[in-house]
Amino acid sequence: EQGLQLLELGGSVEEDYIRIARCFEATRQRCCRLEQDGRRAREKLARVEAERAALEVKLKHARNQVEVEMKKRHRAEAELEKQERKLQLVFESLMREPWGNEMLSRNQCSVLSALAGHRLGATLARGRRSSAVDESCQSLLSHSDISYDRTEDDV
Repeated sequence: EQGLQLLELGGSVEEDYIRIARCFEATRQRCCRLEQDGRRAREKLARVEAERAALEVKLKHARNQVEVEMKKRHRAEAELEKQERKLQLVFESLMREPWGNEMLSRNQCSVLSALAGHRLGATLARGRRSSAVDESCQSLLSHSDISYDRTEDDV
């Protein structure tokens, strides 16, 4: 009787072991798939981080170039304003001198008046903006619209 019980138990134990072995194999296969997925994700992360680093370098260079160009523009505008002031003073001096009107022909006086009224007057009234710069696309290219947020530079 005890032998029969052991044989009956032995049969079910073998089936239990086979079920356990199958579960372990399914778990092992799942772990292998997850490990491959993790490896692919780490490789993709490394590529994306390298791309991000390259883009950050490009951004830094672009910001520096914008700063350089803005400084050049401000210097050029200051020089233009200085030259326009000089031209305005020369014009005013020529127009005030009694001999200036006599030496200049009517055509020359009208050209100087038009130049002073149109170019110099408009430029001085407008402030420091260069009249040589096309302001029609100011909303797209205005340096005041550019964000110089450098908080991400530390990242």
